[in-house]
Amino acid sequence: DDLRHELVTRGRKRLDAFLVDRIYEFNAETTGFHDGEVFAAAIRNSAGEVIAAVTGHTWGGTCHVSHLWVHEDHRRDGFGSSLMAAVESEAARRGCSQVILATHSFQAPAFYERLGYKQQASIAEYPQGYAQLHYFKSLTVP
Repeated sequence: DDLRHELVTRGRKRLDAFLVDRIYEFNAETTGFHDGEVFAAAIRNSAGEVIAAVTGHTWGGTCHVSHLWVHEDHRRDGFGSSLMAAVESEAARRGCSQVILATHSFQAPAFYERLGYKQQASIAEYPQGYAQLHYFKSLTVP
């Protein structure tokens, strides 16, 4: 075989999607949990522009919030809280008993703590001078 290594910058999204699918296949086969499902929600202004959004997935009784963003002009308007409430409601509906997420020390730790999230871990110097913080919240499953 003529194998080659390549570092790609173009086509990264396709490669990332390929890896997500392969890893999910392995994880599902290994654990027996085949219930992985993505979610996304957005709040748009009257012009149709996204002013707040959240993405993530549920799998094996856990909801993982990948990204939450609120436009700086709309922070403290309650959009982040309403999106997280919707995520938690949908996660519970899907049978999840917990939500996990990561944020950086310069982003929104106080926001998540106000919503009842508890810090579980901290990775210092990521990025340099800051920390990555990992949070957890238990849910009541209906």
